[in-house]
Amino acid sequence: MPTQPLRPKRPVTPRAPRKSTPPPELPDYIYGRHTVLSALEAQQPLNRVWIIPQLRYHHRFQPLLTQAQARGTVIDQVEPSRLDQLTHGANHQGVVAQVSPYRYWDLDQFLAHIRAHPQPLVVLAEGIMDPQNLGAIIRTTEAMGGQGVIIPQRRCVGVTSTVAKVAAGALSHLPVVRVVNLTRALEELKAAGFWSYALVPEAPTPLYKVEFANAVALVVGSEGSGLTLNIRRHCDVSLCIPLSGHTPSLNAAIACGMALYEVRRQHQPARLLTPMPDISN
Repeated sequence: MPTQPLRPKRPVTPRAPRKSTPPPELPDYIYGRHTVLSALEAQQPLNRVWIIPQLRYHHRFQPLLTQAQARGTVIDQVEPSRLDQLTHGANHQGVVAQVSPYRYWDLDQFLAHIRAHPQPLVVLAEGIMDPQNLGAIIRTTEAMGGQGVIIPQRRCVGVTSTVAKVAAGALSHLPVVRVVNLTRALEELKAAGFWSYALVPEAPTPLYKVEFANAVALVVGSEGSGLTLNIRRHCDVSLCIPLSGHTPSLNAAIACGMALYEVRRQHQPARLLTPMPDISN
């Protein structure tokens, strides 16, 4: 029986990659009593609040919830199991709120906001991928009287519900600026009178020997790879935190907190008296 000749295979034309449209930003959740209270006190736009009966009529929550409801927030009184579902078992402390995605500040707008401050202090964070670290940096910066935190759009975690939880209400009082290019942001800060100080473990100058200028930009990187060489080159001073133990390095948020304390120890405590403006429009 004659064999049939094999048919030549048709050349397969590769399909053009389908253009994918980025998903729309979805509302985020914040949770925890202090975090939600801070958002309510700052009149942050909240779409919905889920709260257990014991807290719904608590003397601190009730008036703020009534005000939020008048602004259009939906208040749902629920059992703890519903909050467990919303937060995937996180420590919600009996209250969860749904907020719109965080609205970052523009750098020019931020610089105009802090122009009148006699001793402005800002933190630039590069390569911080852990939301716990970013939340701790935001919280410490606000607690030490800093005026803002600047992060890049790429290779850095954004403001998420975990960041907001760790920040413990600091986001209601401290602007977070997100920029396309952190190097360019450093140059703009220099033009505005800031001196930039990079935290570099191998730097020869220890933290306690640095005399900080009136306007300080503290630059911190991840504890894994640290600051990139390009960012280091654009900073005025590189400094280190001397270590005496066997541990070779510090967590990024802890190192940032130690440096913030030293800056404020040298400066007279001074806070910007004007409240944060509404940038939602």
